Amino acid sequence: MKAKPGIEGLYAVTPDILDTDELLRRVRLALQGGAGVLQYRNKSAGADLKLRQANALRALTQEFDTTFIVNDDAQLAAQVDADGVHLGGDDGSVAKARALLGRQKIIGVSCYNRALLAQEAVKQGADYVAFGAFFASSVKPGAVKAELSLLQTSRQEFRVPIVAIGGITRVNGNALIEAGADALAVISALFEAADIEVAAHEFSTLFSRT
Repeated sequence: MKAKPGIEGLYAVTPDILDTDELLRRVRLALQGGAGVLQYRNKSAGADLKLRQANALRALTQEFDTTFIVNDDAQLAAQVDADGVHLGGDDGSVAKARALLGRQKIIGVSCYNRALLAQEAVKQGADYVAFGAFFASSVKPGAVKAELSLLQTSRQEFRVPIVAIGGITRVNGNALIEAGADALAVISALFEAADIEVAAHEFSTLFSRT
């Protein structure tokens, strides 16, 4: 049985872009720069556009042999044969996603700043947990604040990969890795960078320094 892809390194999360060609252009640069995981997230697109974009990104991530995760929507993840789905607090249970996607797909869960949510997610069979926001986020300005100590204690408790998210930059990301993060989920500091490929490379290099 083939092993599941890993969740580690730069975890690129797509910005809300309705122009599919522009989205693919930016994502290609991020993958060329070394992003190890790509999550498709688009809060402004309709269902038809999401399906088209997800299919296009699935093909692109296969070209780069990059793990492809769909945000929020297990049904869409199944439709495009993504590597997995990422579930927020209102996106349904791990059990329902597992029943739809099967045992070989990845299921990640947002746990915000609550270790108890992570404990429950892992108990239900989540493949990774995500904590944040660790820093002020322009994408989610009202997000709850998570402390570095949460990564440290979670690293000791959980045997699944831990993803950090929220206002992460190439300057502050190293502290999160040192505290225990296996992956850094980044939107703005990657996709709004003047040179996306260079930014992706610099984020990826952070993991080789620890």
